[in-house]
Amino acid sequence: MTPAHFAFSSAFMLGAAGLAFHRTHLLSALLCLEGMMLTLFIALSLWTLQLTSTNFSVAPMLLLAFSACEASAGLALLVATARTHGTDRLQSLNLLQC
Repeated sequence: MTPAHFAFSSAFMLGAAGLAFHRTHLLSALLCLEGMMLTLFIALSLWTLQLTSTNFSVAPMLLLAFSACEASAGLALLVATARTHGTDRLQSLNLLQC
């Protein structure tokens, strides 16, 4: 395992662990998701540079576009939750009351 592969794998796993264990605020969950998407983007970009092929060069841009859509949807949910519930704490949310 190369050091770059180990670094990206551990960064992704740290983001997944943060998402799994620190679920008190919606903003912290969104930040963990963005960290995971950032490591995937950088790893995919470096992988396409190592292959020196133009066939896979569109994949990082497609992942970045989906990441931007995910971030905008997450922020819209964060604003809507903060307006209706007054906080972004995930314990105050109840799906049965919607």
